[in-house]
Amino acid sequence: MENQNQPVLVSTKQQLGPARRLSRSRSAMAFAVAAVSDFLSIWAEIALPVQWLLDLATAGALFLILGRKWALLPGLVAEAIPGVAVFPVWVLVVMSIIVHDEIKVRRSG
Repeated sequence: MENQNQPVLVSTKQQLGPARRLSRSRSAMAFAVAAVSDFLSIWAEIALPVQWLLDLATAGALFLILGRKWALLPGLVAEAIPGVAVFPVWVLVVMSIIVHDEIKVRRSG
């Protein structure tokens, strides 16, 4: 009777399921969206509302392409800082997500 109230420990691998690699088409699509956004944000830097709309649209598109990735949020915050648009922030965010997923797949497999 004492064992009924004890918690059952489950490993994180069982809870999260197997790590999955992004398909090449999704990776290419994410890179294309990020590259176009970074190119356009250089020119949209002078009109901040346009820049913000572009960044929100980019974050939304990448959210749909890559799935729920928390690494998109720091990219959105970095793009909100004036003057940062000269750096390819979205391309770096997409690259970091793909590399991180690749490392997770290699560790789990």
